[in-house]
Amino acid sequence: MEGRAKVEDSGELARFLADHPETLYVDAIFIDLCGIVRGKRYPRADLEKLFAKGLQIPYTVYLLDVTGESLDPCGRGFSDGDPDGTAMPIPGTLVPVPWAPQPCAQVLMTMNDEAGQPSIWDPRNVAALVVERMAETGLRPVIAFELEFYLLDRERDADGKPQAPISPATGKRDRSTQVYSIPLLDEHAAFFREVETAAAVQKVPCTVATTEYAPGQYEINLRHVEDPLAAADHCALLRHIVQRVAARHGLDATFMAKPHLEQTGNGMHVHMCLLDQDGHNVFDDGSAPINSLGSETLRHAVGGLAATMPEAMAIFAPNVNAYRRFGPNLFVPVTKSWGANNRSFAFRIPAGEGDSRRIEHRIAGADANPYLVLAALLAGVHHGVTNKLDPGPPWSGNATDHVDPDIPMKLEPALQRLESAKILADYLPRDYIETYCATKRSEYDKFSRAISRREYEWYL
Repeated sequence: MEGRAKVEDSGELARFLADHPETLYVDAIFIDLCGIVRGKRYPRADLEKLFAKGLQIPYTVYLLDVTGESLDPCGRGFSDGDPDGTAMPIPGTLVPVPWAPQPCAQVLMTMNDEAGQPSIWDPRNVAALVVERMAETGLRPVIAFELEFYLLDRERDADGKPQAPISPATGKRDRSTQVYSIPLLDEHAAFFREVETAAAVQKVPCTVATTEYAPGQYEINLRHVEDPLAAADHCALLRHIVQRVAARHGLDATFMAKPHLEQTGNGMHVHMCLLDQDGHNVFDDGSAPINSLGSETLRHAVGGLAATMPEAMAIFAPNVNAYRRFGPNLFVPVTKSWGANNRSFAFRIPAGEGDSRRIEHRIAGADANPYLVLAALLAGVHHGVTNKLDPGPPWSGNATDHVDPDIPMKLEPALQRLESAKILADYLPRDYIETYCATKRSEYDKFSRAISRREYEWYL
């Protein structure tokens, strides 16, 4: 499996310590089911052992709910004695941690099972299975993620709700929607500069930053890369960077899908094309660059993404809040729509030159697990391309003025569709699907046991 960790470069640690002799600790980190960064901190004296033999850690650390609790999904945890697997460093991911209060580095880990094979409980390994299936076609995905997020004041308003930050330049709270505002980027220039610096240090290829469609909302784009797993790594690590740098500036940063009911939500948009063995973009049909619909292969890929969209909604929208992001006239997809240069479509074909012809997948929320989103997208593309699926005619106009009844728009129906998936079950391990759904269902049950403020307002 492509995701399997191997000690391919025994000199990586020595070279890193020679370049960064001040390093005192290394954080061995991994990304769990909810996309949260977790790990262990190793002192310098123990690093050679970590890189040679890995670390023992329970499989269940990859299966925690969003609160960090093990809920024994499908009998994994308390019921089976919580056994360990071996997490190994991923070559090339050892980097400094520029925001640390003392000289520190981090390395991204991946989990192997008792037989030394990639564990299916690691979401990165789940994605690697689908990456391998795609490689069998001779086509190479080129992937880039875009992430929307809110900067928030650490103090909540009188009702306990999050509020936009106070501008360090003006001393006033951000209150207006000034999409694509350069002055607002300038007001938070110190934050964005530090994010850019930290990302460069950690080999996360950030590019464009944008003011988005609500007070305090921004977007950062990542560059296209030809290694799909690296693209997902970049997405997961960018979220971590943004949150840690925000804390240094006295702010919170949230990728919650819908932190404000009255404002736009946070999306995780994924841009993708396919290259053949000669490096040619097979989505390019050589037609005029503006508003082109691309090649037959692109249409087949869209057909597969549309076919898998209902099954994958519980991955794209993994919690109860995520479904608040969907609604009419919000530029958030609620249909299996596709076409050129229209942000109301689920599968948008951006304008541009032919060799950059690509699909923009606009469905996932910014709090989704990027490895599982990648797995679902590549599964859909593989299914569509290999079966030559027809997506139907391209759409026009506003595709968000009604909701496709085939798409589940609440968490429990979405979990049911994923559990009964026919297409995705051919790509993602069935045990993982069942355990993912069990974790998310238990998380929701725990959430539902709290009495909301509205219950007191209506029923007390």
